[in-house]
Amino acid sequence: MRTTLHFEGLPEIILEKAVELGLARSKTDALRMGIFSLNKEYNLVRNIEDELVARQLETEEKEMRRSGKKYVSEKEALAKYR
Repeated sequence: MRTTLHFEGLPEIILEKAVELGLARSKTDALRMGIFSLNKEYNLVRNIEDELVARQLETEEKEMRRSGKKYVSEKEALAKYR
């Protein structure tokens, strides 16, 4: 995801200070750190690995529906190796 953000006032000062003090290499890194802190504080995504896998499966299923492909059974998948 690409997003362009413009900050003024206190948020801008905080991002600049995080970089100036060496807490983050860039303002973008400081924002990433803030996102992870937000998740840690509020448990927005409890199991990150499960969430990533679920999203990947959802993306693949959409693509399969779009292109008309179907899942292959285990037997069909292994048939060429026998």
